[in-house]
Amino acid sequence: MMSDKRALMWHIMKMKQEQIRKNIGSGMAFPAVPFGEQDQERKMTMLETRIYIGLNDSETRKQEYETGHYLDILKEVCRKNRVAFSVDIEEGGYYHEDGEYTEETSLVLILIDADPEAIRNITEDLCERFHQESVLVTENQIEGRFFYGKGK
Repeated sequence: MMSDKRALMWHIMKMKQEQIRKNIGSGMAFPAVPFGEQDQERKMTMLETRIYIGLNDSETRKQEYETGHYLDILKEVCRKNRVAFSVDIEEGGYYHEDGEYTEETSLVLILIDADPEAIRNITEDLCERFHQESVLVTENQIEGRFFYGKGK
């Protein structure tokens, strides 16, 4: 059985493959190639968006629920907005404006070529449902390739 993270990455890759197949011939994308044909492989430029959501409550500064509870909410929000995603669970620390140091678990939502309106909806929904003042959104242009096994 596939892990949740691996299944989500597989889903993202399948969606990108479908998009590529639709765009082949239009000059918008290049086909993926099997391993061993690196001389024919093509890079695609994609926009990676990461949304960092702290799990500590904005008022109590403590995590009110188990991490799995927040993960279930995040998955529900992504399904509602029809985006393919991956998520990492990270541990970190930071200083509040008043100088108090806090350690916190954060979820990092990773989206590839997501619709900007969906990103906005997701950030607003997660701020409200996780009781956060804000979430951090980063964007990076990335280059990616799809590789298939020899049997494809």
